Amino acid sequence: MTDPVYLSKPGVVCAAGSSVDELWRSCVAGDRSGIKKVRSLSGKEFFAGRADDKVLHKTAARFDMRSIRLEDAALVQIERDIFAALSAYGPSRVAVCVGSCDNGTELSLPAHAAFIANGAFPAGYTLEVQSADYAATYVSEKYGIRGPSLAFSTACSSSAGAIIKAAELLKSGLADAVIAGGVDVASDTVLLGFDSLEAVSPEITNPLSANRKGITLGEGAAFFVMTRDALKDGEPVRLFGWGESADTYHMTSPDPSGAGAFRAMKTALVRAELMPDQIDYINLHGTGTKFNDAMEAKAVAEVFADHTVSVGSTKPLTGHTLGAAGALEAAICYTALVQNAGKAKGDIVLPKHVWDGEYDPDLPPLNIAGAVGAKQTGRVKICVSNSFAFGGANASLVLGLT
Repeated sequence: MTDPVYLSKPGVVCAAGSSVDELWRSCVAGDRSGIKKVRSLSGKEFFAGRADDKVLHKTAARFDMRSIRLEDAALVQIERDIFAALSAYGPSRVAVCVGSCDNGTELSLPAHAAFIANGAFPAGYTLEVQSADYAATYVSEKYGIRGPSLAFSTACSSSAGAIIKAAELLKSGLADAVIAGGVDVASDTVLLGFDSLEAVSPEITNPLSANRKGITLGEGAAFFVMTRDALKDGEPVRLFGWGESADTYHMTSPDPSGAGAFRAMKTALVRAELMPDQIDYINLHGTGTKFNDAMEAKAVAEVFADHTVSVGSTKPLTGHTLGAAGALEAAICYTALVQNAGKAKGDIVLPKHVWDGEYDPDLPPLNIAGAVGAKQTGRVKICVSNSFAFGGANASLVLGLT
């Protein structure tokens, strides 16, 4: 675990809270009040996680839209650390890594409708709106950053990949600080697209249950400042390791064997120089689909065969925030570490896995945090966050206290 990489307290906005502290309170309470029914363009209704509109404000972005307002709402929470990094290292030594799947649909859909109706795009419309990299470009433009500005769009693992690349930039010496995270919106195209795959649950998602029926989508943003040196007045939380794999089993379905997820987790543990029995909590990808939960449960059971680690999914609270999920769930792990530091076994609190309590008997047994009969962890010093995406783009992050 040489060459440490430190994480600042994250900035967060999502259905479960407009700060990481609010998010944590929702996680320990099992509060799903941010998941509401929404009506799509087609008229069909879905359960979806929506951020509080009151915290989303007009920005000075060249393309001001909901995804940018979500991003901005998270970034302003970590501005003290951003400005400290810029002051300490200079704008050329600060980088940006952002994961997102949004391609400006809020602006591009009406523009294309106008094109179909009138044969021309509205005045001032540019295809840059539809580029996957604008979420990263906005951060660089907002803060005058001149270091590398990188965008990642690997579906559900996008922002986990952004955090990994941030660590690699730091370890390679290409940057001294990186603003890393992700943002995504539960737009109509997202809702209807996943519905066309028959992946959206008619109820709030129910991960690991025998009665699970699919995902609940959500929106959000989460960002960290990452550095090689611990931030002044910051918590000593480090990214100990990470693992990635690309199983390319199918365009949308995961490899049912769980081999890709297994490799990502094993690689993360090896890089972190940790054994399975040193992991205290796993934030599962836990989407609530038949295929994802089956393969992830199998992979976790294989990696942690001789260790009963506490696991759970927080997607029933936040919704599946797609490109933002990796960073958002890393933020939950970060807070679990900080909030449980130094606590005795009986005082430890983990995010609630909110479900109907009917474990799927076809899955290998897992130790679900808070479930009846679950083994309680005696410490929370090391956490794993899993993100497994379309096309087999898998990522696992290992966060821990120094």
